[in-house]
Amino acid sequence: MAVKAHPLKRLLSYARPHRRTVYLATLFSILNKIFDIAPPALIGAAVDIVVQREDSFIAKLGVVKVEDQLLVLAGITLFIWVGESVFEYIYKIYWRNLAQTLEHELRLDAYDHVQNLELAYFEDQSTGGLMSILNDDINQLERFLDNGANSMIQVITTVIVIGGMFMVVAPGVAWLAMLPMPIIIWGSIRFQNRLAPRYAAVREQVSILNSQLSNNLSGIATIKSFTAEAHEVRRVDEESNIYRELNRAAIRLSSGFVPMIRMLIVSGFIAIMVFGGKMALNGELNVGVYSVMIFMTQRLLWPLTGLGETLDLYQRAMASTTRILDLLDIDAQINDGGTELPVADVRGDVRFENVHFSYSNGSQVVKGLSLDIPAGHTAAIVGATGAGKSTVIKLLLRFYDVQKGRVTLDGIDLRAFDLPDLRGAMGLVSQDVFLFHGTVKENIAYGTFGATDDQIIEAAKIAEAHDFIMQLPQGYDTIVGERGQKLSGGQRQRVSIARAVLKDPPVLILDEATSSVDNETEAAIQRSLERIIVGRTTIVIAHRLSTIRNADRIFVLENGQLREAGRHEELVAQNGIYAALWRVQTGERLLAEAAAD
Repeated sequence: MAVKAHPLKRLLSYARPHRRTVYLATLFSILNKIFDIAPPALIGAAVDIVVQREDSFIAKLGVVKVEDQLLVLAGITLFIWVGESVFEYIYKIYWRNLAQTLEHELRLDAYDHVQNLELAYFEDQSTGGLMSILNDDINQLERFLDNGANSMIQVITTVIVIGGMFMVVAPGVAWLAMLPMPIIIWGSIRFQNRLAPRYAAVREQVSILNSQLSNNLSGIATIKSFTAEAHEVRRVDEESNIYRELNRAAIRLSSGFVPMIRMLIVSGFIAIMVFGGKMALNGELNVGVYSVMIFMTQRLLWPLTGLGETLDLYQRAMASTTRILDLLDIDAQINDGGTELPVADVRGDVRFENVHFSYSNGSQVVKGLSLDIPAGHTAAIVGATGAGKSTVIKLLLRFYDVQKGRVTLDGIDLRAFDLPDLRGAMGLVSQDVFLFHGTVKENIAYGTFGATDDQIIEAAKIAEAHDFIMQLPQGYDTIVGERGQKLSGGQRQRVSIARAVLKDPPVLILDEATSSVDNETEAAIQRSLERIIVGRTTIVIAHRLSTIRNADRIFVLENGQLREAGRHEELVAQNGIYAALWRVQTGERLLAEAAAD
């Protein structure tokens, strides 16, 4: 297994298209820090003017009169303060805009990548965990780029500029100020190495906690119906407490950094104060230079206390970066074949040829299945729960790929086609209807985004949805709520059918489209389905056999294998699996009718 590069290196590689912005932001941070550390030098120059007068440093530049020297110094001071303010304004704009841009691009790329992963990936992941990466981890990275990157650059600039100046003006005592530096750097690295695994654990626990909260909010009706509120609070409390304890462990370590640095700083400050003072008293060091060194030592060492907070941000950001980029590194297992499939050219001839398929748990669901569905025909697939009916649909839509055999459309293996083209040629009406938070109109037009209002209304009429839509408070502009919760099950189903009608696919797949609606709604849906299946290949997964008795061909599955095939009358006459299912359902129907009478 290949060793992954350091997360910072991976992040810089990802940010390569923005390297010009990174360079400019870095430059402005450096210039701001150079102007920021200049005022102590100005104080030294002022002391030099007062003490040395006509022999001061500025006098040697040609300005002899003391009053003029002060005016020159005032002008330089104004220039430096203006420069510092200007560069601070510019570097903040650059770093923050870079943070926003990278945040936007990372979130978009990560979401786009996740969307293109196979369905099996989502079955092994929690929604809350993915949300934690797409939102929380990316926001963590933004916080580092907003402040941490600039802080690190300015600390390095401070050390180089002030350390270099000390070596030039007073090499005899400069080493005293620099003496704590190796210990500070060593301590910083030690803290960084110890903090990294703690923050990785924190980020992982955030994912678990978000998953718990997401699941609970999705299942709020179940929680309420079983009066399990207290139980769920305890579960959230347990996960949240783990998160708190993991953070506490990291905080205990990171909080000890600044006090340690402060003790090292004071040692360097005292050394310069004592030994530099002796040199000034002995005339070995200019008084102005000595005053500058006193101020500069504090300016050199004190910013290092900020390393604690910066390292804290850095380690949190690197933990988040690892999770984000690891997500982006996951390879999709279902890939485009590359062959274009214009919808107008699709006839709709579907075949399963000796297909075998197992899920990741090793359970073989489809075993040597062969089906032949001619173009324009209506085929029904029936069988007991677990027979493999829904798996057949997932293989047809290439949510999964077969492990043996092949599935073809118009004689061509599905794996050869471009995925968007393949799925664009198929329309799915599922028993588990998903409506997005938005208007009825937006949900009908989903996937056919350029549809006109007239086309949307016509599709709704074909699906027998127009009448109930017009009775809604705002008609087609009524908000349906999250997952369509403001509509009944039958209403959601008819909106879903209208969506498929508007798409007008050559191959229509109906997966238990009437399984969860009442008899009246089922009759309405059946009428609409009879209209829309004309002229297209239709594959119906059905539990209620009465809805598929007119199908051109019915396939009966058992344990992932084809057991029977034929028309309704033929299968009833065979007195096999289908006939037994038919007797059970018609018997139940007759009993229900008798009870109603």
